[in-house]
Amino acid sequence: MASYAVNRAGVEHARRLIESKQYVLDSNWGEVQPSAADGTAYVESHSWEEYAAWHLGLTEDAREQTKARYAFVYGDFRRLHRSGLIAVHYRAAEWRHKAIELAAHELLQELDAKTGLTA
Repeated sequence: MASYAVNRAGVEHARRLIESKQYVLDSNWGEVQPSAADGTAYVESHSWEEYAAWHLGLTEDAREQTKARYAFVYGDFRRLHRSGLIAVHYRAAEWRHKAIELAAHELLQELDAKTGLTA
């Protein structure tokens, strides 16, 4: 199983998206999650740093500036999706990547607090 580190640039990008209200609260992640082709198209017209910012995880043994290096995408390359954060949280918990799970959880709490979704 691959090992992952938290992508701090991805966490900070997500926070900026939350602060600037660039998010979708109600979406079906299975329908809006970027495909491999979407990722390729994005990286062809953007920098690797911009591509990396959409991911909460870094694959520890993968080479820099490869799509394999970046994991746990949380948005559609335009906006953060609440359902994307939930998917990251779930997948990270399922595969016991605790640091990624906690990063997604914290961002979800920040999003919910910002949008009034807290109880």
